[in-house]
Amino acid sequence: MSLINNPVIALAGNPNVGKTTLFNALTGSRQTVGNWPGVTVEHKSGNISHKDSKYEIVDLPGIYSLSGGTPDELVARNFILNNKPDLIINIVDASNLERNLYLTIQLMELGAPILMC
Repeated sequence: MSLINNPVIALAGNPNVGKTTLFNALTGSRQTVGNWPGVTVEHKSGNISHKDSKYEIVDLPGIYSLSGGTPDELVARNFILNNKPDLIINIVDASNLERNLYLTIQLMELGAPILMC
């Protein structure tokens, strides 16, 4: 949870599925977008407002599973497990659903609210 108690929405998914593009569109940020692994190696956060509510959006590095051991996978996994976001938006690549849904199933098993897109 955020220190200012705004609901936290985490963007999670495999590398190169569009997490940072969605983050930039929602927050108006200009974070680097690239078509190679490791572009996002730490989580980035931004804020949005909708009606009378404010939300913190967190762009996580790409991960294939919650058990990955690379530095960027650890950043994403630790954020999800330790910060317990109020909502996880799981961005998937429809051209490779089997690989993407492995992470989706792991996220669902956590019991957190998930929106898959």
